[in-house]
Amino acid sequence: MRVADGRPIIGTTDDIAPMVRWLLTVAALVVLIVAVGGITRLTESGLSITQWKPITGAIPPLTQAQWQAEFESYQKIPQYLDVNGPAGMTLAQYKFIYFWEWVHRLLARLIGLAFALPLAWFWYKRTIPLGYKPRLLALLALGGLQGAVGWWMVSSGLTPEAADRVNHFRLAAHLLVALTTLGGLVWTALDLKALDRGEPPARFTRLAGFALAALAFQLFMGAMVAGLRAGYVSGAGWFSMNAWPLMQGSFVPDGIDWSGGFPHAVFNDPFLTHFIHRWWAWVVVAVLVVLARKLRARDRMISVAVHSAFGTQVILGICTVWSGMTLWLAVAHQLCGALLVAATVWGAHALGRRDSTNFQGGPRR
Repeated sequence: MRVADGRPIIGTTDDIAPMVRWLLTVAALVVLIVAVGGITRLTESGLSITQWKPITGAIPPLTQAQWQAEFESYQKIPQYLDVNGPAGMTLAQYKFIYFWEWVHRLLARLIGLAFALPLAWFWYKRTIPLGYKPRLLALLALGGLQGAVGWWMVSSGLTPEAADRVNHFRLAAHLLVALTTLGGLVWTALDLKALDRGEPPARFTRLAGFALAALAFQLFMGAMVAGLRAGYVSGAGWFSMNAWPLMQGSFVPDGIDWSGGFPHAVFNDPFLTHFIHRWWAWVVVAVLVVLARKLRARDRMISVAVHSAFGTQVILGICTVWSGMTLWLAVAHQLCGALLVAATVWGAHALGRRDSTNFQGGPRR
């Protein structure tokens, strides 16, 4: 135990290193579930499980009768009645989409346990530094909110009035809560590492705030594109100008429905939503270039990570459009989006690191 002026300092390696590893492990699981969520969305699997059973739902159907009962429940919702039923979906095909939604929900349960159980242990051992309990409880609450928002999203596609997909605003909320949780996990882990070095928590700078806000809007619009299936509206064809940078042969695509007004079109028209998503990306790139250049002298590795993340994300986005929304490319694009969030939070934290002069930490409680 390190001591300064006769009082204990929170932040010994034995105390903090396990907490940092724990938070980064949970962050990695969140990145994984974002990728699985992309698969679930792209395979139209999200509505395959029509009930929310937080405990018993962890066990999939085990008998033919149970599978048939699940399939019969699915056959009552609009997605089956309007799309998969007329296409002649078989039980084997249903099992495929059920599998991805079940994996998605199982991962969510595992993430909850992976966060809650170690938190209870650290709390019991009194190794949580002063001031971090409310933050960790907030992250736990975000995890619970994510589960609730997930079911709120799914339920929007189960009613007789629904179309054959979930509400795109609820899908966006579901993704953004997950990515906010990811950012909070990474920032908290980095603050704990700073505490171990005897440094105060990082401050939130204006540039960091602007960068994260610009990125959040881009991610929101990406979720809207996904929810509206707007990725398909630009056409496809490898290296085709009509797919990117143009949309169906024009810079500003034809077919935008302005009848409901500009705000309605921005968030509900697939052509305009896709247009904004693909070109706002360059605003995000410009802001992240500035952020990364400011970091270059302080920590070149973080600068390289930010540049690599947004560069890869842009390339994957273009290739996804060119390919006509090929599954693995679209999933890689969503996965890289989560990694970009982590890299940007890392950069924002480094930008806000403060001098350790006169910082002594605080007592354990």
